[in-house]
Amino acid sequence: MNVFEIIKTARLTEKGTRQGELLNQYTVVADTRANKLEIKRAVEEIFKVKVTRVNTMNMHGKVRRQRRPDQGRSANWKKAVVTLKKGDRIVLT
Repeated sequence: MNVFEIIKTARLTEKGTRQGELLNQYTVVADTRANKLEIKRAVEEIFKVKVTRVNTMNMHGKVRRQRRPDQGRSANWKKAVVTLKKGDRIVLT
């Protein structure tokens, strides 16, 4: 997998913004098959920063219902919280 297949998008949320300012941590959506080492290398290559730590979580898809009696399910995805070296930043806006 190339780096753009491993890192799908960066999550821009209120909690993530506070983490970025206070703890120098950023949340990204990663491929479910990627491991921590692959995520670290991909973030370093895409954003040109130094990653010190990667925490990953497998998020389960939620059951959704949209104006119909039957229901569907959103996809499962992997959340990765990456901690950067002091002084490095990722600008997401």
